[in-house]
Amino acid sequence: MLFMNILHLEASTGWGGQEIRILRESEGMRQRGYAVFFAVMPGAILGQKAVKEGFIVYEVNFKRIAWPFSLFRLLRIIAKHKIQLLNTHSSLDSWLGGIAGRLSRKKIVRTRHLSTAVKKGWNSRFVYGWLADFVVTTCKAIIDPIAKQSRRDTTYFRSIATGVDIEKILIRQEEASQFRQVMNLDSTCFLAGTACFMRSWKGIEVFLKAADLLRDEKDLKWVIIGGGHEGKYRQLASLLRLDGIVHFTGHLENPFPALAALDVFLLLSTANEGVSQAILQAAYLKKPLIATPTGGLSEVCLDNISGIEVPIFQPEAVAKAVLLLKADPVFAAKLGQKAQDLVLERFTLKQTLDGMEEIYRKVLSAN
Repeated sequence: MLFMNILHLEASTGWGGQEIRILRESEGMRQRGYAVFFAVMPGAILGQKAVKEGFIVYEVNFKRIAWPFSLFRLLRIIAKHKIQLLNTHSSLDSWLGGIAGRLSRKKIVRTRHLSTAVKKGWNSRFVYGWLADFVVTTCKAIIDPIAKQSRRDTTYFRSIATGVDIEKILIRQEEASQFRQVMNLDSTCFLAGTACFMRSWKGIEVFLKAADLLRDEKDLKWVIIGGGHEGKYRQLASLLRLDGIVHFTGHLENPFPALAALDVFLLLSTANEGVSQAILQAAYLKKPLIATPTGGLSEVCLDNISGIEVPIFQPEAVAKAVLLLKADPVFAAKLGQKAQDLVLERFTLKQTLDGMEEIYRKVLSAN
């Protein structure tokens, strides 16, 4: 059996879906016998969490001003640990890691986590061409644009979504009931919710406007699960006079009881989205979905199969979809069951690890 030493490079210092994917994948690959190491920016949350999980982590300054010193440091790390393959994740680490990989004659996999367009011209041709032996994306929608801009055949690309670890999503019914009690939500109300790290492109403003449109609907409440730019959206909710209608949980270390308490899950992203962990977790919990076709969301929210697809920036369409599911619990339950079936079929952590392992082996064995 072919094992290898892998170095993950990440210039991001935050903590979101991208960083969670890297850590979970690394844990899974370690269990399969791979040796995994990290090179991260000083103070990066990913590095702190990786250390707690027992990984060897190096702090490397990926900012351009530090490249001469940091390149030498990376080459020493690669030599010390006999690294065979580098996996880069963000722009700065892809440049520096790609150069280090080429100088040390090691294989390079570039993982693209977002669905945003990449810079045209020599930037994409270098980062996704010369500085990568293979490119992994987290949704299918971005493959053709990147392949075209980098002038590379699509056989060098593959979409591998960040699957959910279904063994860790263990919820007792009383936990969902307790969440409603803590949030002062009636046990019989219809609860529409979203979960994310709140950013400008997560569609929270549309979510709030839909809630405003349905403010007079009896027994309908809304909840936003997660942190991020929470203050901005609390202020907007206040301006819309949504107190008592929309509830904010803040960041939850364990969001599963909150997700389990929902009657419908919404993700109304307007840009950037890959295949969201939150939407997969909600789908596994049999929640009917309402989502935009942004990035990889349409791979999970199949219109009238596992959920209802709505256009971006359309609170009226969101409100209509919520009312439809509230009025037809049989249809909602059918969508929820299909959503769970879809996760089990395509989007588990095991399938993510199987896919990445296949790519790693393919790249390492190539001439």
